[in-house]
Amino acid sequence: MSAGAPSIKYLIEARIEVNGVVDKNDVVGAVFGQTEGLFSSEFDLRELQKSGRIGRIDISVNVQDKKTYGRITIPSALDKYSTALIAAMIESVERVGPYNAIVRVEKIHDLRAEKRRKIIERARAILYEWEKSKIPEEDELLKELEESLLRAKIVELGPEKIPAGPDAEKSDELIIVEGRADVINLLRHGYTNIVAVEGVKIPEYVKSLASKKRRVVAFLDGDRGGDMILHQLHSSGVKIDEVARAPYGKEVEELTGREISDALHHAIPVDDALKGLKMPKAVEKERVELPEELKKYIEEVRERLMAIILDEGLNELKRVPVSELAQELESQKDAVRYVIFDGIVTQRLVDIFSGRPNEVYLVGVRIGEISKPAGNVKVMTFNQL
Repeated sequence: MSAGAPSIKYLIEARIEVNGVVDKNDVVGAVFGQTEGLFSSEFDLRELQKSGRIGRIDISVNVQDKKTYGRITIPSALDKYSTALIAAMIESVERVGPYNAIVRVEKIHDLRAEKRRKIIERARAILYEWEKSKIPEEDELLKELEESLLRAKIVELGPEKIPAGPDAEKSDELIIVEGRADVINLLRHGYTNIVAVEGVKIPEYVKSLASKKRRVVAFLDGDRGGDMILHQLHSSGVKIDEVARAPYGKEVEELTGREISDALHHAIPVDDALKGLKMPKAVEKERVELPEELKKYIEEVRERLMAIILDEGLNELKRVPVSELAQELESQKDAVRYVIFDGIVTQRLVDIFSGRPNEVYLVGVRIGEISKPAGNVKVMTFNQL
């Protein structure tokens, strides 16, 4: 095709069945011969090819049991209405040589839409690389400084060295949160009587510390992960007086000062919180112990919107942006054993592996709404690993 020819927009895919043995040239002759003159010369296939408005018509055939089966593909630079007319013309072919034939269009691909999708995926990857490599702006530098100062305020308590605020032991009131990031956010907004449980396995020190307090508030994420922590706190016998929750779908670590204040102000008695708690069986299982080597991958993906996919032998299969994770898992799901990624474990990811014989472990920042858990798919958060 010459440089000035129209660009291909669509690709017609059709199948043909002939009640006899014919070859490719017979099919080509039938397609051109039986469509000629049906409409004006504007829709003559030979003329359309000469002008570049349709590309090379590709035909493949194979013979089985004295019948010929084949596929026909036609690239089109015409508009969608004209392309649909060409497709219907191809279906009008009724004979090839002396034999009856049937042609059916299976699909018309919009090549521009596929190209746009690939461009958008590439743009995401470029943006990720750009964001990762750019020099922090002044406000980011200030944020980093603030984070380092707040981390300096964190103390580590008990033999488990759990993160806490500087007044967690001294205050007569205690706020229990899930992880270190929650402690940092509450410190940022002036709350110093905090302790984190760091996962669903509740440290003995938290249990002991809470038993000495006049008032204990469990301040949890507004998602299934928060339900899990509340369930474990209650099951472990930790003294809890009230329960505060982040707004639905939000985490304590991302709340503003106003949202933190509102959530704590509207804390409800623990008995009321437990009444509305629905724990699926999959969530009530004991914590799964995974290879210690997996922990290093968490730091490699954290806050980078990246995913690392590993096989059973902990060999790295692929690193991809989180936006491409589902597509990548679909392509090599048989080999996947562990997926560590900076994102939310969703029902879609669980469904990819549901019903397969191999066990798969999905480890993300948090767990989203999973209404149909799969027995072979284990889901957990960074804090649980």
